[in-house]
Amino acid sequence: MFAKIENQKGENKLNTIIGPGCEIVGDIKTQGGLRIDGAVTGKIVASGSLTIGQEGVLKTPSIEVASATIGGKVNGDITAPEMVRLEPTARVKGNLITQVLIVEQGAVFTGNSDMSLKEESGQQHKRD
Repeated sequence: MFAKIENQKGENKLNTIIGPGCEIVGDIKTQGGLRIDGAVTGKIVASGSLTIGQEGVLKTPSIEVASATIGGKVNGDITAPEMVRLEPTARVKGNLITQVLIVEQGAVFTGNSDMSLKEESGQQHKRD
């Protein structure tokens, strides 16, 4: 299932897909949502959601997205202020910063999680 359109700007619209068998070495920056079913080595920045399919592999220093659903392998830190969901097939090694963390049974997560983000006055702020 793909990301849904939630606003007129298309920030949550899936508009970039990296398919199975595709390998990218380099940073990716995109407006809207991103789905990875192939392999990526590099930093990821997206204004919308990130979905990593079961066969997706991501080696990155950092991921900066609105929300993330991980079904594959990630080696790197994830900042997703809205939500991070680790599906049963997820294998994540890195630190997570998010408001909502969902770890489904079977997922493997090695790292630290920081859920101290709080929405105040319509903006995201990190508590000290």
